[in-house]
Amino acid sequence: MKVTALAAHTSQPEAVRAALAARGWEAQPAWFAATGIQSLVVLIDAITEAEREALVHWAAKSGADVLTGDGWALIAAAASRLAPLARYDRAPPALARLAPELGRFLAAHAEPPRVWAIRGADLPLDTPLVIGIVNVTPDSFSDGGHLATVEAAVAHGARLTAHGARLLDVGGESTRPGAAPVPAAEEIARVVPVIAALARRGLPVSVDTRKAQVAQAALDAGAAVVNDVSGLAFDPTLAGVVAAAGAGLIVMHMRGTPDTMDSLAEYRHVAPEVAAELEGAAARAEAAGVARNRIVIDPGLGFAKTAAQNFRLLDELATIVALGYPVAVGPSRKRFLGSATGRPVEDRDRATAVACALAWERGARLFRVHDVALTREALTLASATTNPT
Repeated sequence: MKVTALAAHTSQPEAVRAALAARGWEAQPAWFAATGIQSLVVLIDAITEAEREALVHWAAKSGADVLTGDGWALIAAAASRLAPLARYDRAPPALARLAPELGRFLAAHAEPPRVWAIRGADLPLDTPLVIGIVNVTPDSFSDGGHLATVEAAVAHGARLTAHGARLLDVGGESTRPGAAPVPAAEEIARVVPVIAALARRGLPVSVDTRKAQVAQAALDAGAAVVNDVSGLAFDPTLAGVVAAAGAGLIVMHMRGTPDTMDSLAEYRHVAPEVAAELEGAAARAEAAGVARNRIVIDPGLGFAKTAAQNFRLLDELATIVALGYPVAVGPSRKRFLGSATGRPVEDRDRATAVACALAWERGARLFRVHDVALTREALTLASATTNPT
């Protein structure tokens, strides 16, 4: 049995919390009450006919709305009404299989991750965490060749940090559509000197790589995070390298490789399918020894998705958030933004900032961008409407 969240973004919990706080409730009880009465929509797949009938009977008694079909059910109800189904002692016997899966979902909904553990630090997620992009590639889609020396890359990283980046993501292999792979030795030669220099300045650094050999060299040079755009599909041994170092890991969704991904953008319903594939990648990371609190997931905007699929995925980001890991997004200067605005790649930073603000409202907490200052300003405004005060 599989439970998938279909809840759209909403500011309802914060509005209810504020109303209760104004009437004398303390902060934590007010927040739990607000999340408890929030309306949720969940899709339950792979159910039996007996389970389907039991759900219909339960919904009629509880006042929940339910739509069903062959092997599936869609339930709309407040979290507090769904909660009894997650308890073995209160759920109907015919729905016992639903309890563990639904319990995990409701726990993630009530208590989302508030800290990301990386090597040597815990990064709080109560405010937006902006990740600055430092590309040392000759052929990246928007800034290839701009940082031709170690000194230029380090100076750029320092500027991004001054503008508010809390992590710098250094990449030595372009993953633009159609990009050719780079040998590990060449990738190491590009990224390690930059990472070492940034780390010496005390700046937290991530390495953007699909290869365990590159990840190990970057970690040895001082990186605290590995950002794998392949979701551990390209090099399954990478997760073990991250686990041994006690580093943070960003697992991104992509199908195929940069050379083939555009041909693999086929989905019946993009958000649940991306969520299922990301859940599998995160499970592989945990099986390799990466602690759950060190894993961030990224839906991979722009990777193996059409423009329409990217916008649908952005709007339905709650489905990804419901997996219970911190969520990062990287819409920066992507083609799908240009498809909506008509702007060329060098003039998409405003659209990037708007996309990040929308993603924050839908539950994302980490934002990988080129223009840190503009995005940080947009996120400061967006988070001011959602963070309790």
